[in-house]
This record gives sequence, C-alpha cells and structure tokens, in this order.
Amino acid sequence: MTNVEVQNISFGPRDSFPIICGPCVIEGEEACRAIAQQLKELSVKLNLSLIFKASYDKANRTSVDAFRGPGLDKGLAILKAISDDFDLPVLTDVHSPEQALKAGKVVDIIQIPAFMARQTDLVVAAGESGAVVNIKKPQFLSPQDMIHIIKKVESTGNKKILLTERGSTFGYGHLVADMKGLQIMRELGYPVVFDATHSVQRPSAGEGGFTPGDGKWAPHLARAAVAAGCEGLFIETHLNPAEAKSDKENALPFKELEALLIQIVQINEIVKK
Repeated sequence: MTNVEVQNISFGPRDSFPIICGPCVIEGEEACRAIAQQLKELSVKLNLSLIFKASYDKANRTSVDAFRGPGLDKGLAILKAISDDFDLPVLTDVHSPEQALKAGKVVDIIQIPAFMARQTDLVVAAGESGAVVNIKKPQFLSPQDMIHIIKKVESTGNKKILLTERGSTFGYGHLVADMKGLQIMRELGYPVVFDATHSVQRPSAGEGGFTPGDGKWAPHLARAAVAAGCEGLFIETHLNPAEAKSDKENALPFKELEALLIQIVQINEIVKK
C-alpha cells in the first residue's frame, strides 16, 4: 500500500491512525476557530494526528435556501489562518476544476465530493493541483469501481491519494456501510478512510429542506470500521449540533468526541498488532 504523507502525518503506517475532523461547513471565522482550537487541544491531550476539515461552500444542498458557507476566497483565507495559527493540516472539498487548482495552493488535502467523483475534469484538476486528493466513494458506486477514479488522478502523476467510504445507497433514503468494501478498496493500493458521520445520513428523505440522519449510530460504525482495518477516520463534529447550519443530525457533539477517540485508539492498537 502507498503511504500518503500530509505534512508530518502518515496514512498507512501501522503505528499511525490520523483523524480528519471538524465542522461540516465554515459558519463564520470565529466559530471555525473555536472548534479548531478545541480539536487541537484534544489532539495534543490524546497524542493523535489530526487534520482539520471544513467546507467553504456546500454546493450539494437539498434546498436552494440552505446555508452554503462564506465562499471560496474568504473560506480559503480562514482555513489558511487556522492551519498557521493552530499548526494543523487542513482539508476542504472542491466543486469545479478552477476551485481545485486554487484550493490546492492553500490546503493540504482537497476532497472530491461523492456526488462529483465521476466528473473527469474535476478529478484530473485535483490531481494536477499537487495536493493530497481525498476521493469520497460515490453512494452509487461499487468499491472496486474506484479504480477508474484512481487512474484519473494517477494520470497527472499525483499518487497522493486517499479513498473514503461514506455509505452506499440502499433503497430510498437509506445508506449502508459495507465493512467488506473497506478491504476491497484497500486492495486498490491506497489508504482507506471511513466517514462515520456521512454514512448515517438519510438522503432523499429531505423533510424540511435538509438531509436528515441518525447521528447516534456514527460511533458504532466508527468502531466497526477501525476494527475492520481502515487507515483513518473522518468525523464531523460541532460544539452545538442542534444549531449547526449543515448536517446537524449527523455531526457528533464535541463533548462526546474524546471518549470515542480513546476507544478508537485502543481498537486500532489491537487490530494493528
């Protein structure tokens, strides 16, 4: 398996288990910095490798009236400041080739949203950016078919690739997280991350103009995925999920994060032995 380096953090080694964590969307600079500071303090306390994530624009929203974020330029400036001030690598998602090239100059990891992972121009631009590329597996795609998206990134000469499982469509309004799929994707040669909070969404059940979810199941899926041998974990968190402007029903309350991460470290140590 190819080890993927993000600053001083490695995805792949037996003794490393990075956590990608943060709010779904940048709700404002002050709010974003507040959660970044608490995540930094927690990562130091638990001796964890942490990558801060937040979106400057949530383009894939259920409702045209939904909050999307501060936009590309302001959002990247906020993420750059967080990276510099808290000494954290940062991740954000992109939605067009132009955004990919611009974001790749600021953030450490650019993320291809699941719904957009078959957009060739976007995927190729992400590879050309030179940043690490995290590809969310589309809900409609089998794990083995991720090889075609990988080859698009590799065609640019960029082999700094992460693959993220975030559930597969099962009927209307439900996702299923197939732990077998984690191993199938690992065999494609790149580290696999499990997205615990998006895997509990209930898409196509957008009552009230937003995508609901069952966040109470996220810790259970996170523990299961680590036991299945993934190389990292993706968790969205919020200081007060009830007031979150995106994915409020999926985000893990920050006050519950420490206990879960302690368990995750213990499970990972057992598996990697």
